[in-house]
Amino acid sequence: MTSNTADGTVRSAEVTDRIRTAIVAGEFAPGQRLVEADLCELFHASRGVVRAALMDLTHEGLVERIANRGARVRSVSVEEAIAITEVRMAVEGLCAAKAAERITDEEITELRDIGRRMQDAMRAGEVLVYSELNGTLHDRIREISAQPVAADVLSNLSARNVRHQFRLALRPGRPQISLPEHLAIIDELCARSPEGAERAVRRHVASVIEALREFDTAQASPASGLVR
Repeated sequence: MTSNTADGTVRSAEVTDRIRTAIVAGEFAPGQRLVEADLCELFHASRGVVRAALMDLTHEGLVERIANRGARVRSVSVEEAIAITEVRMAVEGLCAAKAAERITDEEITELRDIGRRMQDAMRAGEVLVYSELNGTLHDRIREISAQPVAADVLSNLSARNVRHQFRLALRPGRPQISLPEHLAIIDELCARSPEGAERAVRRHVASVIEALREFDTAQASPASGLVR
């Protein structure tokens, strides 16, 4: 449900979250117009609240505003997704190195537990659970690194790339590839090896880039039946 303020108005942050979720889930397709009047009715929100939510999502890179045509869901090409991920490789590598320097015994225990839960989710075929744990691991590495500027950069990059990340996470066989990479990252962090942690992260993100390229090739194939 949409939460209200004390005076009964819908919160802008709540509408932002709901539109973001709909975009990620594919309920709002790339290129689809986001008509303010329709969104007001859908979320029982004022035009000002909806307009503010769309502005927030524009800053995140999920929505774009076209002069005289309003807002629409921003389409991110595979080429742009790869470019974003290349930047992510450098910044996440930095965070991993810093996290390896700062990690505590308690945080080591926490990351080991996340790794075990990822293994359990993969064995059980719980793809969405695995994907959520994947995100949790990366979030914790950023938090442990205590690099707020890098964390802000990664948050922005992730928002712009979220649809490709979600679709990639659901590809058959992807967890079997990424799990050993994530466990290797955890091992290097727990060994408190900055160089090893950075290398492990860069290997993992390079694998993501390769998977994006394969996805692009599959979309371009006439046999795939997909339209780019």
